[in-house]
This record gives sequence, structure tokens and C-alpha cells, in this order.
Amino acid sequence: MDTIHPEISILYSENTYYNKIFHNRQILPDKHFFGKTTIINKINECYCKNQIRIGKFDIFHPTYYNPYFLKTLKTQPYVLTVYDMIHELFPEMFKGDNTASQKKKVIECATKIIAISENTKIDIIKLYDIDPEKIEVIPLATSLQIPISDISLNLPKRFILFVGNRGYYKNFSFFIKSISSLLDEENDLYLICAGGGVFSEDEMRLLDELKIKKKVLQFPITNDSVLSLLYQKAILFVFPSLYEGFGIPILEAFSCGCPVAASNSSSLPEVGGDAVNYFDPNNSDSIQKVVKNIMHNNSLQDCLRNRGYQRLKLFSWEKTALNTKKVYDNLLSQ
Repeated sequence: MDTIHPEISILYSENTYYNKIFHNRQILPDKHFFGKTTIINKINECYCKNQIRIGKFDIFHPTYYNPYFLKTLKTQPYVLTVYDMIHELFPEMFKGDNTASQKKKVIECATKIIAISENTKIDIIKLYDIDPEKIEVIPLATSLQIPISDISLNLPKRFILFVGNRGYYKNFSFFIKSISSLLDEENDLYLICAGGGVFSEDEMRLLDELKIKKKVLQFPITNDSVLSLLYQKAILFVFPSLYEGFGIPILEAFSCGCPVAASNSSSLPEVGGDAVNYFDPNNSDSIQKVVKNIMHNNSLQDCLRNRGYQRLKLFSWEKTALNTKKVYDNLLSQ
């Protein structure tokens, strides 16, 4: 098959990028109320079930693990993308959440599975005893670039960057304890946490206890330009996560010329290759040593920057799309 015509089987979305493409399919876009997401999901689910019953498609590719379609889908094959196995590996984070059980159902019934990293593929096989031949690894990419628009932020001159959520497996508390002495010793050094929401009471209490409350700042990510500028201006980006299905922030940092220090766990070495300096995320001395070494070694920073630019060439959304199309083509040819 040379041509594939994709259809998006939802009526409404709160996704900004989706709505730019599909002309703002939103319900009460200026209103936010409890249960709005649930209502939108139910409407989309009913609509999609009806489209499945009509059956005018060759392959079904759901975007998440809700098994609502299993009883409605007829003979058409379906492809499932699995992003990570966080729900299975960290069940204590998701008490009362049924995602893991839903995922098990759709993984076992899928015609073909796309894993976003070799590490995720290994986890799927290990946890669910799935035939390796059923799983295709297709890495992700990033579209983030150094900002063209002339934006300015009130940033400290020297700062370490942490990006995204900070809860549990993201390992933020252990990380901040590990580098607290560096922040305390160097008067002009700060840590910026980009995104992830304002600091919780527990986080504020921890920063107080470590006496570094004024040295740790939280910046909301209002757009890609803000995030790009933070990467560009940081001394280094640190990714201390215990587990990631892929680790797009590493590629984001590469694209903005930001040196990277990251955990030597899960998929992160697979993404970062030789363009990252790695540490043991469970060892404070290891974290501090790697962070301090990059901070005070300009030649190492330049080396990591250049290696990051080269490493980035291995990943693109075009490759992701073409490899996904190959999966579709192979299924259609059978």
C-alpha cells in the first residue's frame, strides 16, 4: 500500500495542538469545571464506537489503553503504542487506578505493538510474556528549537535546570538533597524547576530544611519559546528520573545546546548515548559528582553540546511517522 488515509475519530478535544489543526473542536472552551474531561471522553468514546461499527477503516490505532473498543472491533487488526510501564513498576503511585489492568487487556489482544524504546519493549516482554516478534520499536523525537522570537525572562546568571513533574519516580526530592550543598556553597548558583506546577507543601518544607528555599525557583512553561530559552541559558539540564519510557527532555536539551546529566537507568542511556554524562539516581555522591564536574568543566560542556547535536540527528518525527507507516503497510499486506 502506497497511500494511507488517517482518520481521527474524536469529536472534541482540549489539546491545543489538535485544535489548531482541526479548527477548535472544543466544548465551552472558556469554561473549566469538574467533570468536563469525563464528559468529553464519554462523547468521544460513543462517537468512536459508532465509527468502529460502521467499519470503514482497515487498521485501528487507539491512542491510549482504554479497552472500550474490544467488543466492538470486528476483524480489523489494531496497533497499540505502549509508552512505558510506569503503572506496573510503580503500582504504589496509582492506588485505585485501573490503567494497568486495562493495558494488560489491550496489549494481549493487539495485532501489533509499538514500543517507544528498546527498554519499554523489554519491560513489556518481561511483565506480560509477549512474543518479541509482535513488538516494533519506534523511537520518538522532539520539535523543540532555539527560540526565534525575542523573549526575555528574569533568569539568574548561573542555574541548573530541572524540567517537568517532580513526583515519586521523577526522583526530585532525592536529587535536591544530593545537590543542596552545591547550591549552598555557590552564592550565584540556582536551580530552576520548569513546569510541574508550584511547589507542594512537602517540597517547600524540604527546601526550608535544606536552607536553600531562595536558591530553588519554579517557572511555568507557558510556551515552547520559554522552555527553549531555559534550556539554552542553563549550565546543564539534569534528568534524575528512576524510570522513563523514552525521555524526550534529553532530546529537547540537545536541540537547544544544553549539556545533559541523567540517570543511568531505564531508557535514558538508550536515548542519550555518548552525549550525556550519567549517574546512579540512587546515589547522592554519584549525582553530585557528575553535576559538579559538568558545571566546572567548560571543555566538557562544549563536548556534550557537540555530541548532543550529533545524537539528535538520529531522531526525527519524520522517521517516527515513516516507521509507523511501515507497521501499517506490513499489516495491510498480510
